[in-house]
Amino acid sequence: RPEIAHAHQPVMSPSHHGWDGNGATAVPTPMPKRLDGKVAIVTGGARGIGEAIVRLFAKHGARVVIADIDDAAGEALASALGPQVSFVRCDVSVEDDVRRAVDWALSRHGGRLDVYCNNAGVLGRQTRAARSILSFDAAEFDRVLRVNALGAALGMKHAARAMAPRRAGSIVSVASVAAVLGGLGPHAYTASKHAIVGLTKNAACELGAHGVRVNCVSPFGVATPMLINAWRQGHDDATADADRDLDLDLDVTVPSDQEVEKMEEVVRGLATLKGPTLRPRDIAEAVLFLASDEAR
Repeated sequence: RPEIAHAHQPVMSPSHHGWDGNGATAVPTPMPKRLDGKVAIVTGGARGIGEAIVRLFAKHGARVVIADIDDAAGEALASALGPQVSFVRCDVSVEDDVRRAVDWALSRHGGRLDVYCNNAGVLGRQTRAARSILSFDAAEFDRVLRVNALGAALGMKHAARAMAPRRAGSIVSVASVAAVLGGLGPHAYTASKHAIVGLTKNAACELGAHGVRVNCVSPFGVATPMLINAWRQGHDDATADADRDLDLDLDVTVPSDQEVEKMEEVVRGLATLKGPTLRPRDIAEAVLFLASDEAR
């Protein structure tokens, strides 16, 4: 039982204060930085869950490269977090972009890459018609899988290219509860997230022999701008169908506080675990653990 210490052992408080030999309080020790000195790439890191991962990685000492197609948000976040965070434009469905992002990180940070987070993804159309197999749209299916599944595979490929020779590294992908349970998302999105789990298992078996860890997390619903935008689509089918030529995964406006609260209420109502409200920071904490040496 950790709360019972032997007489000869020092007792450490949660605030990380120590005690010297005379019983006086010693100087507090700082909380350890779990990614200190490591180099990380976070795809889709400009906003939402990706932004939370970038912020937490930077807080824990990582040099972070935001790889995203949202130039304005990516540049603004990098500028706000300081010189240890940088931005590179990257469409994860385009292999040349992924290759350039990895090469750019390697050239900027002394030839090393310690963490690659496959976070970029799209939800696809959320209208009632789009969610029915009777209205299956092959072009939509291809678009979603190119970003979510192909993008993750390309990230694993080029991250492994940098990590395997050093026999170290961690690749963490963001899947979804829709990769665990059915009926929670459109067919294209669900298929793409199942694909990420399969890719993770296969890549882990291969890259483990080279000292590289491959894992994924499958979060429940989180009130990000992307999810709230999807919720808007689902409640306004006429508008969404009229705007079929727009990329609604990219045309995301900043949600109001009321919209965030409403979405969090919906998520809490569906959750098995009552009490906590799942937020992007919670997902980032799980990714941080898998990225750190604590998950060795």
